[in-house]
Amino acid sequence: MTLVYVGVGSNIDRHKHVEVAVSELKKLGDQLRLSTIYESPAQGFQGGAFFNLVIEMQTDLSLSAFAAMLKEIELNWGRQPNAQKYQDRTLDLDIILFGDVVSAEAPQLPRQDIYQYPFVIQPLFELCPDLLLPGDGRSVRQIWLKTDNLEVLQPVQFWFSKTDFSI
Repeated sequence: MTLVYVGVGSNIDRHKHVEVAVSELKKLGDQLRLSTIYESPAQGFQGGAFFNLVIEMQTDLSLSAFAAMLKEIELNWGRQPNAQKYQDRTLDLDIILFGDVVSAEAPQLPRQDIYQYPFVIQPLFELCPDLLLPGDGRSVRQIWLKTDNLEVLQPVQFWFSKTDFSI
């Protein structure tokens, strides 16, 4: 089993697509833990506010198989095949960390969003503050302590049952 962290984002029909993401990821592994869901403004473009969270899970899938399944889930739930980085989206599933894998190739791991976006580092900090980032050597906490703009994140109350998950 590989410990994986997946970033989830949506700014179109957000409630529905966050629930879908959790349900679909349960099919790809087990021992899911969910961070707080945060509302945050669109980054890099004018668009609706996003709901973002990070999900920790264990999977038996290889990195390539896992990445392919995430892409399939996105497409099945309305993401356009030619979607650009900075635009509204129904569902965005990004592998943040995949075990100890370090890769400059797609998917780039650890994902550089850890260092750039409050909506990635804050939920990651909640789940694994003392985890050392592969290839970096610093802990999630050390990155979090140097992150600006955490105040843009607004916690969102869970609206669905969390009985199958840890927080």
